[in-house]
Amino acid sequence: FSSIFQSITSDNGSEFSELTEAVDCDQVSVYYTHPYTSSERGTNERHNGLIRRFIPKGQSIDDLDDTVIAYVENWCNTLPRKILGYQSPNDRFEQGLASVL
Repeated sequence: FSSIFQSITSDNGSEFSELTEAVDCDQVSVYYTHPYTSSERGTNERHNGLIRRFIPKGQSIDDLDDTVIAYVENWCNTLPRKILGYQSPNDRFEQGLASVL
């Protein structure tokens, strides 16, 4: 895990309260953002915007079919990004994985 991911940044929600117990903090840095400071999670907010092209804010994903969720996930992960040199997140993940195997 730590050979691919150097850090994890999350918000302060209760769903992340045990994150440091689930991750070996000697190998991976865990950061918590300040409440109501979405600018500290810029990439996360960008992804939320991409997802909202398909699923409006406030709509429960519990109401969606698994195929819709899979479609949105695949679309986001195969979309080339300027920040990644116009490669997709999938491309970069596969490169990172190949470098440690």
